[in-house]
Amino acid sequence: MTIQEIENQIIEEFEQIDDWMERYNYIIELGKGLPLIDDAYKTKQYLISGCQSQVWLFATYENGKVIFKADSDAIITKGIVALLIRVLSNQTPDDIINAQLDFVDKIGLKEHLSPTRSNGLVSMIKQMKLYALVLKSK
Repeated sequence: MTIQEIENQIIEEFEQIDDWMERYNYIIELGKGLPLIDDAYKTKQYLISGCQSQVWLFATYENGKVIFKADSDAIITKGIVALLIRVLSNQTPDDIINAQLDFVDKIGLKEHLSPTRSNGLVSMIKQMKLYALVLKSK
């Protein structure tokens, strides 16, 4: 699936949920489904700066696609990174770099996060695009 197709899926899923408390619960459930990462990646090297909570993110490059894995010590943040991984993982570096990620605004995510969590979201996106840029150059 393309990034846009995945974004459209997410927008449709969120349109089915009217209440923001239910949307938060959905995001939390997404985070619970995030595969556990090896403790070797829970180091300062993989920590995303700019996040209120701790978020560890790393990427591998397989068959021309970037594969992201992540974890967080906060349940909402873990759900947010799970959403980003769903959209950006298994995509080409160019597609990740050029992704507009309009779904973030269309589902109202930024406006319903605290300013520090919203900054963390931006930091996660920047880090994922940076990984794609670095892996593209290898």
